[in-house]
Amino acid sequence: METGKFFHNLMERKDFETWLDNISVTFLSLMDLQKNETLDHLISLSGAVQLRHLSNNLETLLKRDFLKLLPLELSFYLLKWLDPQTLLTCCLVSKQWNKVISACTEVWQTACKNLGWQIDDSVQDALHWKKVYLKAILRMKQLEDHEAFETSSLIGHSARVYALYYKDGLLCTGSDDLSAKLWDVSTGQCVYGIQTHTCAAVKFDEQKLVTGSFDNTVACWEWSSGARTQHFRGHTGAVFSVDYNDELDILVSGSADFTVKVWALSAGTCLNTLTGHTEWVTKVVLQKCKVKSLLHSPGDYILLSADKYEIKIWPIGREINCKCLKTLSVSEDRSICLQPRLHFDGKYIVCSSALGLYQWDFASYDILSKMKDQCFLS
Repeated sequence: METGKFFHNLMERKDFETWLDNISVTFLSLMDLQKNETLDHLISLSGAVQLRHLSNNLETLLKRDFLKLLPLELSFYLLKWLDPQTLLTCCLVSKQWNKVISACTEVWQTACKNLGWQIDDSVQDALHWKKVYLKAILRMKQLEDHEAFETSSLIGHSARVYALYYKDGLLCTGSDDLSAKLWDVSTGQCVYGIQTHTCAAVKFDEQKLVTGSFDNTVACWEWSSGARTQHFRGHTGAVFSVDYNDELDILVSGSADFTVKVWALSAGTCLNTLTGHTEWVTKVVLQKCKVKSLLHSPGDYILLSADKYEIKIWPIGREINCKCLKTLSVSEDRSICLQPRLHFDGKYIVCSSALGLYQWDFASYDILSKMKDQCFLS
């Protein structure tokens, strides 16, 4: 009985397929308007099951995955017009979209450039730049939410702490309590403590500490004994910044008397007084140049000095009576004030201002970027 019913149904299936072939041929021969009328009629005859089936299949038929269908080069071109946040959202659409978007090197390099990163064009790994961008965005969000750093207190000074210098896990602090202390940041323990003058600036290495003071002098101290080994007198205003180089045996200092002084580090004598600033000199940086220009060559030692409005560039080591090579500023009318946050790595100069960060190419002295309300990440 069941076998007979099976063959009966099978015959019905064959009859249906024959009918479907015939009506398909007829449907294909119709004009577009007639096809539409035929579909409208069939839809009107359909029940809920048929309409649901039609809806599900139409959704699939009408979708076109352009990232999958287009050539990869054309997909990359289209992706360049989207902002990074939209691209990250698109990565969630499918594995294929994520794969294509994550492979577009130019898109993620551009996103990193817009955050202030210097791009190494030799690194063409798109995934690398995507990870750099995601890490930078996360760090900026943490900074905004005050969650980027753990905080701890270093207890020991009894008056205002004005001077700070960090290096290799050690932090030096200079205070109005006439002392300087060296701290192990990881443990919070004080490694050394020296009785000094009032400190406006500090810099140290393993053997010594150099301090600039509100008493208009600079001093060099020995960590092991706490003794003052050199005292540099000559400024007529507070010394806000110091730097030195043992190879050159030179120390430089910037002062509220509008001057920069160059000293013999071991002898304590003043070699030169650099003038030209019209405001307090709040930062000096002594660094070896790493790029060539018309004014300097790789290996030359360069001194940067900054006041409220300008950064001056001086050659150090060529001649004692050196002249200013270049003066950098961010506004001709002095409407933008610089802050004493100056960094120079031999290739680029970066300085903060009331409006954000400014970056110069040291080979050309051109401003490369102005990063307003951005965080410069390293």
